[in-house]
Amino acid sequence: MLTKAVARYIRLSPRKARLIADLIRGKSVGQALSILQYSPQHAARRIEKVLRSAVANAEHNHQVRSFEDLRVGALIDGGPVMKRIQPRAMGRAFHIRHRTSHITITLSEPADGQQPRSPAAKAPGRAAGGGKRAGAKPGSKPTKRAATRSGS
Repeated sequence: MLTKAVARYIRLSPRKARLIADLIRGKSVGQALSILQYSPQHAARRIEKVLRSAVANAEHNHQVRSFEDLRVGALIDGGPVMKRIQPRAMGRAFHIRHRTSHITITLSEPADGQQPRSPAAKAPGRAAGGGKRAGAKPGSKPTKRAATRSGS
């Protein structure tokens, strides 16, 4: 079962909203609501409203009564940008961008026995201690630029 709620054209920067969405992604509904309730950011109020709407959608559309096992998914997309111009000294103009966001909150049941993944587990192909040449083929020569920097 997947339930979602969407708020579009919210007058909030997507970058700031993603900071809050990252806090609740993968958490249970109760944990997510408590995190949002005690976060001082303006984005937390907006995301909390959408999360409560998703909970209401689950109750009404899917007759869900228990929310302990549901996991929260949060997606923040950029919306249209309202552009304004502020006059500055000596005939210059300063461009102001009022960014908007589309907030999508999904509630889903986790797979059997699956816990939310940590950010470190998201990149399985990365080499440990990956430096500049971590992705190079074994036995390949360093590039000319790298050779001059190393002093050889």
